[in-house]
Amino acid sequence: MDKLEKSLDVWRELLSDERFRICRLGGTERAFSGEYYATSVPGVYHCACCDAPLFDSDAKYDAGCGWPSYFQPVAASALTSRDDYSHGMHRIEVLCARCDAHLGHVFPDGPPPTGLRYCINSASLRLKPRDEG
Repeated sequence: MDKLEKSLDVWRELLSDERFRICRLGGTERAFSGEYYATSVPGVYHCACCDAPLFDSDAKYDAGCGWPSYFQPVAASALTSRDDYSHGMHRIEVLCARCDAHLGHVFPDGPPPTGLRYCINSASLRLKPRDEG
């Protein structure tokens, strides 16, 4: 998948204020408030900015942290990461590999098989439910 690059002005026109703040400016939605926090619909979660597939519902679990959590992406190549030293702490920020949208953070306290917890903002995602039948 080719890299998708747009100016902040273009993203601002394409996204809601909340999505722009989170995806393009690195914001965070309030815990337990996101659309997908408690969703258990089978499907694939795509980037809200560029529609790249990011997480499968089979990897989603309730981490109790207040954000949708996954133990792995659909493919390692779907995400990129970088060090985040904001808020007086060190975390690993997770971004969409295609468009560099801020998704959330990854932590080393997840379940098997990976031991990882991808803590992702609902506003960074769009769920495409699996077709039934």
